[in-house]
Amino acid sequence: MIAAIYSALTISLAPISYGPVQFRVSEALTLLPFYMPESIPGLFIGCVFSNFWGGYGLPDMVFGGLATLIAAILTRKSRNIYLAALWPVVSNMIIIGVMLHVLIGVPLIATCIYVGLGEAGACYIIGVPLMKILERQNIICRN
Repeated sequence: MIAAIYSALTISLAPISYGPVQFRVSEALTLLPFYMPESIPGLFIGCVFSNFWGGYGLPDMVFGGLATLIAAILTRKSRNIYLAALWPVVSNMIIIGVMLHVLIGVPLIATCIYVGLGEAGACYIIGVPLMKILERQNIICRN
């Protein structure tokens, strides 16, 4: 279910989900492992599937999936939701920034910054408030 939601959000918002300047709304879901470790495989699969449609092919599927997997594992190990939100930002900023630099020749530092800012927006502006709402509604809880 998580893979399907992640993919549906990413693909349906494709114009802003891919590229050197991106705002992937689905990345708000990368905070789920903080509460639910069983969400990790769904996030990984959802990212890999979404990146199939993104135009960068196999490298994006592999490295995008890896960035999400690393972030999800570190998110799970975090002490609080704000630190948990940092891992997807750092992981994607570095891995996706470098990948896009190598694949399409965009400036490395600028691309890392743009990817990081988009990721920070998705995680801190959408993800943290969403998780707090779900927690208040007793839909998720830290286990």
